[in-house]
Amino acid sequence: MRLAQLLEYDNIIVQCHNNPDADALASGFAVTKYLQSKGKNAKFIYGGNFGITKSNLKLMVVDLAIEANHVKYQEQLNDLLNIDKEDIPDLLVAVDSQYGEGNIKKFRAKNIAIIDHHQISGHLPELAEVRPYQASCATVVWDMLRAEDYPVDRDINLSTALYYGLMTDSNNFSELHHPLDLDMRDDIKYSSSIITKFKNSNISQAELKIAGIALLGSEYYSDHHYSIVKSDPCDPNILGIISDMLLEVEDVDCCLVYSIHEGGIKVSVRSCVKEVKADELAKFICAGVGNGGGHLIKAGGSIRRSLLEMQEMTYTAPAIQQFFRERMRAYFTDSETIYTDKYVADTSSMKRYRKKRVHVGYVKAKDMMPSTGTCIIRTLEGDVELEIMEDTVIAIGIRGEIYPMSWDDFIKKYEITDDPYVYPGNYMPSIKDIDGKSREFLQYAHSCITTDKIEIFAKELKNRTKIFTKWDSENYYLGKPGDYMAVSTMDNSDVYIIERNIFHETYDEV
Repeated sequence: MRLAQLLEYDNIIVQCHNNPDADALASGFAVTKYLQSKGKNAKFIYGGNFGITKSNLKLMVVDLAIEANHVKYQEQLNDLLNIDKEDIPDLLVAVDSQYGEGNIKKFRAKNIAIIDHHQISGHLPELAEVRPYQASCATVVWDMLRAEDYPVDRDINLSTALYYGLMTDSNNFSELHHPLDLDMRDDIKYSSSIITKFKNSNISQAELKIAGIALLGSEYYSDHHYSIVKSDPCDPNILGIISDMLLEVEDVDCCLVYSIHEGGIKVSVRSCVKEVKADELAKFICAGVGNGGGHLIKAGGSIRRSLLEMQEMTYTAPAIQQFFRERMRAYFTDSETIYTDKYVADTSSMKRYRKKRVHVGYVKAKDMMPSTGTCIIRTLEGDVELEIMEDTVIAIGIRGEIYPMSWDDFIKKYEITDDPYVYPGNYMPSIKDIDGKSREFLQYAHSCITTDKIEIFAKELKNRTKIFTKWDSENYYLGKPGDYMAVSTMDNSDVYIIERNIFHETYDEV
């Protein structure tokens, strides 16, 4: 769905969930401003029994001039829109929620639209834009505004609201994993002084007590140097504060903090060792019952109660505590870590494979970058820090994955063609230089074909395997059961991971 499709209607209610948070306020504010800029009679509301009480949200509404109307009855909508009492709004747009769910009061309208980032919970109307992979609804709205060429950054109140919505819904950006969320965080213009003001009014005295009590109940596991902490229900940012404090404790290398809510569990994860990526641990903990993600050091996630109960688990504090104990134990005991600078692979039991001829793409770094130096390449799989040299080439794989290499290595593995390049993924990688300027790959990309001269040894993995490769000793590459560990036929210390589907599409057994 595009925002322009909403312009078919005149009298419009934009509604967020009851007891709105910063993300809901920002998203509703943005959609309402867009509609009003197009001459529509639009008002922003929320329902429920209680008004906004949190100090940071009260500041947000006042300082950013957000007109969020607390409405309890259907008749109030007509008064807001100044329409006949017997009439109903032409359109109701639910933001950061889904119409008919328990957390949003149900008002009548002639048509319904939904803009959200939560898991789809029921039937969606024809007008719907739901992206469960985004960290915030603010990101979804920001991207939709960009698609309409709406000048977000010309309105400092609007851009600051969207930034704060993403920040709070991602636990101070610690749970970001999709590149579009990262793009919004990095590119949007906002008032740093206002954000600082909101941050300094974010914790109540009651929440301070919640953090202190939670820390007193910490469980420490000395065999793998991690802690597990249960907190009383609270905002996700409080979980992040508890996690950050735990990581300051001697011998605690990583930690898991969680709070149980009526519909699910919020999780915060931290790590300070290279052998554990916080985002990867969060995904492992939430696998099959929710979603997790974030950064190397800070991450988080959500677990849905319904998915836990589908696994015949009782939704009680002792059962949930045991669930986290078992997931953390499995993470640390059912995996292998390989440091290739100290490892020589035994290829005697591995099969030999040859690269298929596959159409892919490449970019010469010097075409995009004005000079050599460190840069950040942003892909769907995450950010990759890279040292750009004069002869650096970035090959683009069949799923949009990237493989940096020198020009000499590139011409050994690929044949250049004159065919136009067609990118296969949903998010085109971008590159950011040391000054933060971003450039998209697509305008610089050319076509090439992988040669059939490259051979490797490979075996299917039976357990989770982390490999610190010879070209990156600080960041491991994760292989899951079913993926392949590959070894160069020319160098037994050149060991790396190939994802299962990519392996079968790009290699043939010799």
